[in-house]
Amino acid sequence: MLHLDDLACHRDLFGWTGRLRAQVLEPLGRGTDAHYAPYDWRARRYGPPRPLPVAPVVLVEGVGAGRRAVRASLACLLWMDLPAEESWARGRARDGAEQREFWDGWVAAERAHFAADPSRPHAHALVRQLAQGYEVLPGPSAPSATGPSSP
Repeated sequence: MLHLDDLACHRDLFGWTGRLRAQVLEPLGRGTDAHYAPYDWRARRYGPPRPLPVAPVVLVEGVGAGRRAVRASLACLLWMDLPAEESWARGRARDGAEQREFWDGWVAAERAHFAADPSRPHAHALVRQLAQGYEVLPGPSAPSATGPSSP
C-alpha cells in the first residue's frame, strides 16, 4: 500500500504526480520494485527510500488518487464517501495543535484541487462507513448492470 501523504509535502500539497510516476508507477509498470522517499510531516523533509514491492494489486490511498493525470494507470477507483467537513475534523483531531496551520491551508487546497479535477465522478465504487464496518455501493463510473454484455 502506498499512502499519498508520503509523496506530498507542506510546500506542494498536490504536486506529487511526477514523484508518483517516477518513483512508483514506472518501476511497477516495468515489473520491478518501486522505491519512494516518504515525507516526514513533523520534520518537514523526505526520509530514506522505502521499498514498495511488485504485487498483483497495489492500493494507492489518499486525496487525489483519482486525479486526471494518473487515472489511466488505475484498475479501479474507490471513493471514501465522507463529507469533507467530517474528514477534515478527523484529520485535525489526529494531527493536533502541532499541525493546525497545515490544516488551515489544506482545506483551501483540497477544495481547489477537486474544483479543478474532481475524482468522485470517476469512482467505480463508493465506500461508506457504517456504525459497524463499511458498505460498498456502485460509483458513478461503475459498469451498468443494464449495459451491453461481453461475449
